[in-house]
Amino acid sequence: MTIDLAIHSFSLWHHFAHAPQFGPIAYIDLAEELGFTGINLSLNNPNYRHLGGKEHWRMDEVRTRLAASNMSLEIDTSGTEPHHMKELLDVAQRMGALTLRTYTRHTGTVAEMIQKTTNDLKQVIAHADQVNVTIVLENHEDFTGPELAEIVNAVDHPRLKILYDYGNSQMVLENPKRALEAVLQHVHSVHIKDHVMVSAENAGHLTVAGVPMGDGFLPIAALTRRLYDAGLRRFTFENVWAYSARIQPGRVPQEDVRLGEGSFRYLKPPFDPARIILDQTSFSGAELVRLERDALLRGLASFGKTLADLNISISRQN
Repeated sequence: MTIDLAIHSFSLWHHFAHAPQFGPIAYIDLAEELGFTGINLSLNNPNYRHLGGKEHWRMDEVRTRLAASNMSLEIDTSGTEPHHMKELLDVAQRMGALTLRTYTRHTGTVAEMIQKTTNDLKQVIAHADQVNVTIVLENHEDFTGPELAEIVNAVDHPRLKILYDYGNSQMVLENPKRALEAVLQHVHSVHIKDHVMVSAENAGHLTVAGVPMGDGFLPIAALTRRLYDAGLRRFTFENVWAYSARIQPGRVPQEDVRLGEGSFRYLKPPFDPARIILDQTSFSGAELVRLERDALLRGLASFGKTLADLNISISRQN
């Protein structure tokens, strides 16, 4: 049993920010060195974030480097505004990306957000089909599984799928396993990560915090097995050490969620920075780079053990 395992550029966001000469090519070189079969590259800001700029030569350089090692590419943006989405779909085509990840940036009630997001995607889905790029809509701290599935069902087009993130359902107080079951038939891509909860008493507000893979409380093995058994063969590893997010306003625990238990277990102080950081400003750029690399390597080793226990190996898929 084999899978493709890509790595997300967010895994090294402090390297991109603070490590000298660390850009997309150095990222691809490291990804290959660590045994990944592809990359996800965040273009999620006006200057295309981890690509480093909007020039065509940058896009072509990445495509050429990946082709030299037969590595795959998915790119990320955010927002569903039609003009923006068409621009990024064209970028994805130029770079040879398999998918374009996005999530909603609409505000309002949940019903209003669903309707606005659906309307946007209906306007761009034909263009996605034309350029042969699949849009994957992520459960990105905004929608529950059933809410995300409602959007995909309403658009009803094979070029719109779902990116299931192992931990993001926690920000809407939804059990990760329950979220997966709601979207499973639409899942095209995934982000594998690990989280802990931190109480308001210790973080100032109820917080979901990223930790190295294996240092948190998410059911990594169970989710991976469920996805593999459902036919998914491409997974993306995302080291989210030092990331944290608040619970979305207005959300209350779903009926099978017990704060302080299971996936929602609290991590209590003292906090080891090798495991969790809630205030990055307390560390220098060099310290963040060192701790991030250590977290990545430790987390990758942990996930490798999980795959071995599941009798799954990493091998580039055809």
